[in-house]
Amino acid sequence: EVQLVESGGGLVQAGGSLRLSCAASGFSFDDYAIGWFRQAPGQEREGVSCISSLDGSTYYADSVKGRFTTSSDNAKNTVYLQMNSLKPEDTAVYYCAALRPIGMRGYGGVDCPAPWGSDPYSAMYYWGKGTLVTVSS
Repeated sequence: EVQLVESGGGLVQAGGSLRLSCAASGFSFDDYAIGWFRQAPGQEREGVSCISSLDGSTYYADSVKGRFTTSSDNAKNTVYLQMNSLKPEDTAVYYCAALRPIGMRGYGGVDCPAPWGSDPYSAMYYWGKGTLVTVSS
């Protein structure tokens, strides 16, 4: 059973930092790309970052570039999102997702899809339940 569990959210003042964790079970991160997404109150879900299991490349939304860093510990099947210089507009529920191309039957590294990567493939997503990040002024 594929499971993703986010942790590390909480309340932090503007300018502070948090590190989110996404612990996976039932699969290996080597066979999926892992993305972070967030949804603020009254807003649409947006992609925050993605890390490729093909070559380790990372991608970021413009709104978080330079402040957030995603990384992986494959031995622990865990992906992290280090969030620095947090702003009130970062307040949202943060979700991690494991993704791979629909119809992919084998195993191997997976790159992040467009617009992050170069291939706009249709992906299947396995979602965690989210962790709330609240940034106060």
